[in-house]
Amino acid sequence: MQKCKRCLLPETYETFMFDESGVCNVCRQHEVKHGAVDWNKRAEAFEKIISKYRGTGDYDCIVPFSGGKDSTYILYRIVKYHKLKPLVVSFDHGFYRPHHLKNVERTLKLLGVDYHLFRANMKVVAKTMLESFKRKGDFCWHCHTGVFAYPMQVAVKFNIPLLIWGESTAEYTAYYDFEEWEEQDEEAFNRYINLGINAEDMVGMIKGGVTERDLVAYKYPSLRELKKIDYKSIQYGTYFHWDPFKQYEIIHNKLGWEKDEVEGLPPQFCFEKIECRLSGVRDYLKFIKRGFGRTAQSVAREIREGRLSTEEGSKLVDQYDGKKPESLDYFLDILGITEDEFMDIAIGNVISPHVHNLNKVKNGKQLHDQDDWERTPIVE
Repeated sequence: MQKCKRCLLPETYETFMFDESGVCNVCRQHEVKHGAVDWNKRAEAFEKIISKYRGTGDYDCIVPFSGGKDSTYILYRIVKYHKLKPLVVSFDHGFYRPHHLKNVERTLKLLGVDYHLFRANMKVVAKTMLESFKRKGDFCWHCHTGVFAYPMQVAVKFNIPLLIWGESTAEYTAYYDFEEWEEQDEEAFNRYINLGINAEDMVGMIKGGVTERDLVAYKYPSLRELKKIDYKSIQYGTYFHWDPFKQYEIIHNKLGWEKDEVEGLPPQFCFEKIECRLSGVRDYLKFIKRGFGRTAQSVAREIREGRLSTEEGSKLVDQYDGKKPESLDYFLDILGITEDEFMDIAIGNVISPHVHNLNKVKNGKQLHDQDDWERTPIVE
């Protein structure tokens, strides 16, 4: 299986193509990020956009917020640097970890913002997770769809036209590049977020299990509704140089935001994906299907930023990627399936030319907070 000679990610990585030198298109995009993009002009363009909306309503903008490192950094910048009044909107997917919730509470108090939280119906969540897992080999449909659709609904309901999201997708994929002025709109939603399944599709797929009313939070507003409020939905990372490691240091120093142990990650990267109990299973599934996990993705970023050599990165990937997470049993209980059923679905979604070797799988260790995870049965 071919791997990028620079970042080490394999050809099974989403949107990857290699040039004649064996370097992937995402690495080449980062050359544009570090060389060709005039970030000062981008910042000026951002200020021009927000000046149109500042002080025109009860809120200047919506900041979609998970409480992870990226949305926390954006919220900090929006309040402290850009001096906007945001409505902070969260779609709670139902699997937040205890330490993460402390980060959220601390951040909201220190920044002094209004907070709008939607908590998903967990019985519906479990049904959509199982259905999307069976059909797409990805159980996170409810999270991605809800996280991106629900803030758009709030924008329409409260007449808040400006939404400010996170990094440019050019940081990690080639759906867009750094020379494009990427926006978070319905095209992007259908292109790479909702797995090609909208809420109406999901109702038909779960035969008799859910109704359209059950999935209302997952529906993307119509273009007519969005045009009525003259919406503008932008990526903060399109306008400002993005560096998750440096951004973690900022929110740690300014807001006391703390990293946490994460399955499948070395300690130096444990500011990534700390919020979700299912991150370890998701990354394990990715490894089964594509041959890489979260450590490989973090290593690729650090290589592109010049903080890690390929030799150092390769050692970390070998040491941490691909371990069976201790949290797998927790996940299986949520969906009411066996490990054999999980593996059958996972193996059925392997991306060629990767071949998963079941004989080389090692077990990961239990997270420090796993015994404290809420375990009320969801599946009836």
